[in-house]
Amino acid sequence: MDYRQNLVVEEERVAELIRSSRRVAVLGIKTEAQAGQPAFYVAEHLARAGVEVIPVPVYYPEVKEILGRPVHRRLADLPPPVDIVDVFRRPADIPQHLPDLLALRPRAVWFQLGIRHDEAARTLAEAGLLVVQDRCLMVDWQRYGAGQR
Repeated sequence: MDYRQNLVVEEERVAELIRSSRRVAVLGIKTEAQAGQPAFYVAEHLARAGVEVIPVPVYYPEVKEILGRPVHRRLADLPPPVDIVDVFRRPADIPQHLPDLLALRPRAVWFQLGIRHDEAARTLAEAGLLVVQDRCLMVDWQRYGAGQR
């Protein structure tokens, strides 16, 4: 199979992915103290929409809960299944997370708006994972997820 089939760019495929997802790990989530930052309020919006959000912060070692949910320190330690890993990391920081993403094997990896890493996307797509790049999950969830629950 051509890995490019796993690069999700068509609106219908984005909509299908959102409508079929219930469990989202947020890599790089911020805490309530940073509530004005997208890495917090996108996850907060998803949680309010009924999504099971799994916080995976990169920083804040003292924090045990975000959004009332227990914090996990590594993607590879999450119990499957995970529908989407929503990535809030600088592009240069993404490669360090590839081993954990490949170990977790979520259905999809979603690079937030402004985040692209074509080489990492190819690695994930070649491994059979769906990849979305440079899109806001909150905006697309509002667009395609309304009424799904």
